[in-house]
Amino acid sequence: MAQTTEPAEVRARVLMEGNVAFGEGAIRAGCEAFFGYPITPQTELLEFMSRRMPELGRVFVQAESEIAAINMVIGAAATGTRVMTSSSSPGISLKQEGISYLAGNELPAVIVNVMRGGPGLGNIAPAQGDYFQATKGGGHGIYHPIVLAPASVQEAMDLTALAFDLADRYRSPVMVLADGVIGQTVEAVELREYPRPADLQPKSWAVGCCAGREKNLLYSLELEPEKLEVRNQWLVRKTAAIKEKEVRWAGHQLEDAEVAIIAFGTPARVALSAARVARADGMKVGIFRPITLFPFPEKEIADLAQRVKGILVVELNQGQMLEDVQRAVLGMTEIRFLSRLGGSVVSPEEVLVAVKGFWEGTI
Repeated sequence: MAQTTEPAEVRARVLMEGNVAFGEGAIRAGCEAFFGYPITPQTELLEFMSRRMPELGRVFVQAESEIAAINMVIGAAATGTRVMTSSSSPGISLKQEGISYLAGNELPAVIVNVMRGGPGLGNIAPAQGDYFQATKGGGHGIYHPIVLAPASVQEAMDLTALAFDLADRYRSPVMVLADGVIGQTVEAVELREYPRPADLQPKSWAVGCCAGREKNLLYSLELEPEKLEVRNQWLVRKTAAIKEKEVRWAGHQLEDAEVAIIAFGTPARVALSAARVARADGMKVGIFRPITLFPFPEKEIADLAQRVKGILVVELNQGQMLEDVQRAVLGMTEIRFLSRLGGSVVSPEEVLVAVKGFWEGTI
């Protein structure tokens, strides 16, 4: 199992809201510029950055729209600046063209999406309906952003810091995808100093002062199909390298599990509560939690499917991650699905009932 972050030095332990933790992780990772626009349930992140970034002598701009914000991100990223934006579901939709341009220009940037109910304006309650949008590319063209899914306030901080390192390492947009519960929850977190990865190279590709060197030109327009194909083939190879090296997941009591629950974000926390009750009742239940939604831990889930008698997928959508689980399992074990839609959160009791179904007729 890959670690969620590289080792970090702990400096203090404090209470913090998830939305603030995204911002704190970004600041500690060296974020130099933030461009955003308010939308619930991530507005506290914007408010936090509006105060802290100027205090630190860094750039904060509340743009006139989500579209303006993502285009400001493109400009800052082109200079090699560590840059971030955040929004919630409808706002992320508005940013998708810009995210595609980030990918096409191979520009590193971090995008935080604190998901709400949809489609359309939906509501401001927690949901996970943006899984397809995040993991399948979202915008136009051939690209895949790395997608990280925190399940706690601590991970909101740690994974945001990691996102900056991954963005720089692969010259790629990286999305931190969280449901509204994670953004609004207050928990104890350890404030950490995050070391810079040793393999990060100077950004020799960035635009800026070109004294003593040739000018750098960053663009995604290729009018000749043959040249665009070469560029896209390179993006495909880079994606393959990410899938090989950057899979991250967490497991709980999977060693002897007969039923595995697969979930991310808040449903994974709910599932953990249900699994503890199930274990007390003699049911061998384990938790498999993807941390990278892209790259998805396909091989690890396939290996798990060969050991368990059944898998329960729990999501706050109609079964988006379910499709990736089914593709990994390929019929090796039975899969059942449990969900809530529209902003309702599945309860531990609902998960427990679904788990008991395996014992009462399937196993």
